[in-house]
Amino acid sequence: MAMNNSVIEFILFGLTQDAGKQKAVFMVFLILYLATLSGNFLVVATIKTSRTLGGPMYVFLFYLSFADVCLSTTMAPRLIVNAISQNKTISYNECMTQVFAAHFFGCMEIFVLILMAFDRYVAICKLLRYLTIMSQRVCGMLVILAWVGSGIHSTAQIFLALQLPFCGPNVIDHYFCDLQPLMKLACMDMYVINLLLVSNSGAICMVSFIILFISYVVILYSLRNHSTEGRRKALSTCTTHFIMIVIFFGPCVFIYTRPPTTFSIDKMVAVFYTIGTPLLNPLIYTLRNEEVKNAMKKLWCNKV
Repeated sequence: MAMNNSVIEFILFGLTQDAGKQKAVFMVFLILYLATLSGNFLVVATIKTSRTLGGPMYVFLFYLSFADVCLSTTMAPRLIVNAISQNKTISYNECMTQVFAAHFFGCMEIFVLILMAFDRYVAICKLLRYLTIMSQRVCGMLVILAWVGSGIHSTAQIFLALQLPFCGPNVIDHYFCDLQPLMKLACMDMYVINLLLVSNSGAICMVSFIILFISYVVILYSLRNHSTEGRRKALSTCTTHFIMIVIFFGPCVFIYTRPPTTFSIDKMVAVFYTIGTPLLNPLIYTLRNEEVKNAMKKLWCNKV
């Protein structure tokens, strides 16, 4: 893949070049990564082994945790290792693979969040038809569509990345390979590539956020006909979910819907959706759910 380029490897600048801060980065992100793996694997194991968590919401939660683990694993290990390593290089092929994986699992997370919002909409607004609409067959088809959509998006991203010619500097001012920092190193005019990037990643982020925002507005509006207790529970759940959506989509929109310019805060903004969201999702979507907590207790008791 690197035959048309004079650059066969890149150097990842990382979050900082300060030796003291690099040690802090190593410790902090190692702890965060291990916590992400533990939390999401616990969710996956609980849903997989529990007989009571077979509903559509938990099927989608299973895939959300799976996407979280994969997205975090795409980014965090190299960031952690590079923080204490003198050799911070990444080969051209590995860099392209990271671009593909990051966009695949990031897009998968977006689509699963949309499916979860749709499930909540049907459960609250179409309760009597819930089992008919959200049948096992329908859920399976929706998950397949999410996989296919993620594959199409990430294929488009890697196609754009492979069009970039590199003939000079090879230091990526980031902690992982992505199109924006790579475009700074390319030996060509980036106007068309950036336009395609915004129309792909930017459009997916904006359209998905608008869909999610409208769906939660409709859900909250429909709660006016529910009981006070039911309204309180649904409002609490939807509010928490929407906060997580803002945390995830806010940085994505900031990164992928703008002209080809970079800012000093880009790397810290990227931390929110590449490492922060996978860490928080298990807490937000499980600790406020009594069925999941009870299933986790049963799993723990059985193992003990």
